[in-house]
Amino acid sequence: MTAIVDYGVGNLFSLESSFKAVGEEVIVASDPEVIRKADRIVLPGVGAFRDAALKLKESGLDQVVTEEALKGKPLLGICLGMQLLFDRSFEYGEYEGLKLIPGNVRPIRDLTKDTLKIPHIGWNPLIFRNRTPLFRYIREGDCVYFVHSYYAADCTPYVTADTEYGAYLTASVQKDNIFGCQFHPEKSGDVGLNILRAFTEI
Repeated sequence: MTAIVDYGVGNLFSLESSFKAVGEEVIVASDPEVIRKADRIVLPGVGAFRDAALKLKESGLDQVVTEEALKGKPLLGICLGMQLLFDRSFEYGEYEGLKLIPGNVRPIRDLTKDTLKIPHIGWNPLIFRNRTPLFRYIREGDCVYFVHSYYAADCTPYVTADTEYGAYLTASVQKDNIFGCQFHPEKSGDVGLNILRAFTEI
């Protein structure tokens, strides 16, 4: 069973529906015991890093997610949920993340030309960097859907795929049992469903 962490931030219905579409038993949960009993954890997130980090901490679910991940349970962070896995974010200030993957979250504008629109919204191909079981059923060049203004930086050893938007941006990461997708698998059609299906097999 996969538990989707409900801490007040995230596209929960689409994620739940996507996991059901690949035949996974899934539950949206804010109860720590339910999350602890799950085989896998998904940390979603949309919006601002500071607000999401605060809600996660206030709910006490930051400790649950961290403890379970450090025990070896598969954890998947999606979009802002992926950014929360890192040491810190520089989104309108400096704020601490869960520190599960070394790295920082920085503005895309630092890398790209002023002519490119921010946020980066739309379909972009994946450029594979390192092997990951998440990509078992997809191919390099498959397109996925992004919506973000910030990207994961200073994390090269853990990058499994990039995408290009005026510069190379981190698309996905992995550190042992901890995975992250900057894109939205639940909005990425069959490619996204195949990524979620692969996660359920870890």
